[in-house]
Formats: sequence, structure tokens, C-alpha cells
Amino acid sequence: MTTLLVSHPQGLQHLTPEGHMERPDRLRAIENTLSRTKFDKLMRQDAQTVDLAIAELVHGDRYLARLRDARPMEGIGMIDGDTYISAGSFDAAASGVGAGLQALDAVILGEADNAFCAIRPPGHHAEIDRPMGFCLVNNIAIVAREAQRKHGAERIAIVDFDVHHGNGTQDIFYNDPSVFYASSHEMPLFPGTGALNETGVGNICNAPLKTQSDGAAMREVYKDRIFPALHHFAPDIILVSAGFDAEQRDPLANLNWVAADFAWLTGKLMDMADKHCDNRLVSLLEGGYDLGGLADGVAAHVAMLQDGALGSV
Repeated sequence: MTTLLVSHPQGLQHLTPEGHMERPDRLRAIENTLSRTKFDKLMRQDAQTVDLAIAELVHGDRYLARLRDARPMEGIGMIDGDTYISAGSFDAAASGVGAGLQALDAVILGEADNAFCAIRPPGHHAEIDRPMGFCLVNNIAIVAREAQRKHGAERIAIVDFDVHHGNGTQDIFYNDPSVFYASSHEMPLFPGTGALNETGVGNICNAPLKTQSDGAAMREVYKDRIFPALHHFAPDIILVSAGFDAEQRDPLANLNWVAADFAWLTGKLMDMADKHCDNRLVSLLEGGYDLGGLADGVAAHVAMLQDGALGSV
């Protein structure tokens, strides 16, 4: 199994106010944990930087102009009470989208079996016409559209295990039967979407979890709800919105997952990728705000992608 890790130092250039949970130290924590000998066999690449005009594949005509208007020449500007943009945020976003597209190319062309992109800012809350929830552009939605446009994939599956529902990804693909979107998330919790009755055109599969749910509850909703729907959809590629804020230490949520839960879920998604799409799986970082929980979750996720087993992480 060949696993590609894609990241770029430009991800550190997206600045947020002191004390903000979505901060550059998140990438540093991931870099530190993936520098261990355990991960020496990862294929590592610096992300390409792309023209953010590609965001128009999924966002509205004035979307990038709104971001440009909010971006300060120096310092940090506020989009809403949670979402900030700094002078370096466009560079960070361009390398984040570029990482996803680079990973997509490598997996589609058989250069790697799967890939993980350590990027920021996250993207799954960014709607067609509104950046929000720490997110500026919807990275995974852009990758999905490019899989269709560039590589001719007909059925794209996006599985989102961030503790917060990916309202932006759901918004973008709500009426598109060629893209399957499944999400497990704590409810009630920001952003307030992701109810069972939000089904799109049969392509949306939400699995809300009660506060304080643990890994056993997660396994149940995946086995009973998400995996059967994913199997029926039979995707050409699986994209993963990999948030690690369901980890029990996270300050912005109230679920009780541990590293082994992220490993189990990753392994099951790999099984689905093996069954339906020649192992093609690309994972993009979303949330995770306790640095220790983030590092442990990422280590478990990447160890499973790399070895097919949790092992000693």
C-alpha cells in the first residue's frame, strides 16, 4: 500500500486571532506526529499552488470577490464571528486546494493507493455563496468536481466524519445525484444542519450522533446507515472530509472517540474503496482543535491508510 502525504508551509500563512481554535499550530502538531519513524515510508510531496479561480467550480460568481474584499493588506480581517481572513490566507487556500488536486491526480493515475492532505483552512462549511465556520473555500467539493471534469469520474462519494456537519458540502451537492455525501456529526451542534430528513435527491445520508456518543455509537450508525448507502452508490472514488474533533478531548464538541475509532472507520472506508474503486481514496483535513487529540487521530488515520492496521502509533 502506497500512501501519499501532501502539505505545504503556506498553510501556516492563514492567520487567526490569538486564542482562536483554528490556528497554525494544528499543522505543526500534524507535522510533528507524522515525522516519527513509523511514517518513514510515506510518499511525501509539497502541494502545488493553484489559481483560486478554480473555486468557481463550486462557488458563486461573486464568491472570490467577497473574499478579496474582506482580505486585509496586513493583519487579520473578520468575515463573521468565527471566520477570519488574513493577508496570507489566499496563499494558504491555494495550496490547500492544490494539495487535494495533486492527491487526486496521484490516486487516479495509480501513483499512490490513497492520500492524506494536511491542509488549512478547512473547507466543509463553505457554502455556494457563503464562507463560514472557519472555512474560506470548500476544498473537498472542488476536488470532487475536478475528479469529474478532469478525470471523467461519474460517481463521487464524500464521507465526512468531522464532528460538525458539513453544511457547505451538502449545500453544493444537494441536488446532484452524481455526488453522494454522507456525514456523521454531533447533534445538536454548530452549524445546526444535518438532520435525518435532509436527503437531497437521495444522495445525502446524514447520521447525527447524540452528545457524549462514543465509538460504539459511531460504529452502529456507519454499519446500519452510511455503509449500506455508500455500497449501493458504488463510487468511482471516495473522498474523505477528515475532521478529528470527535476526539474526546476536543474543546468544541462533546463526543468521545479515541484513536482506535478513527482507525476503525478509516479501515472500513478503505474496504469500501477496495470493493468499488480500486482503492482510490483521498482524505483532506477538516477540523480537530485539541492538538494532542488531533495528532493522535491523524496518526491513527494515516497509519491505517499506510499499513492497513493501527499498529503502534
